[in-house]
Amino acid sequence: MNQRSAQPRDDAAASLTLDPASTQPPFEQIKASVVAGRLSGALPAGHRLPPVRHLAGELGLAVNTVARAYRELEADGIIETRGRGGSFVTGVDAAQSALDAAAIDYAARARDLGFGTAEAIAALQRASRP
Repeated sequence: MNQRSAQPRDDAAASLTLDPASTQPPFEQIKASVVAGRLSGALPAGHRLPPVRHLAGELGLAVNTVARAYRELEADGIIETRGRGGSFVTGVDAAQSALDAAAIDYAARARDLGFGTAEAIAALQRASRP
């Protein structure tokens, strides 16, 4: 598998990787890589992520692609941005960690079956009805 990766500046975290052969857009792959690192402990709470421009350069992506991933990760509470201070991984509790891991598995399975996000969410909503 041909993957591109970037090491954060402090080398304390696992690499963020992309699979160019994947049907998943690069910004989604970045998000999944950060979430997986957070869940596994490879990206512990408080870990500083590489700056957007640095990561974009390392991965050979447009700055806006990485910025979108960071914005969405922040909206989901996975990271927090402290202005010019950088972006940092937030803490996670065990229950949330388990739920996030299940969501990652579910999203990957839905993609493998050829379904998009809207269809996967609709299936989850149907399954959640009493």
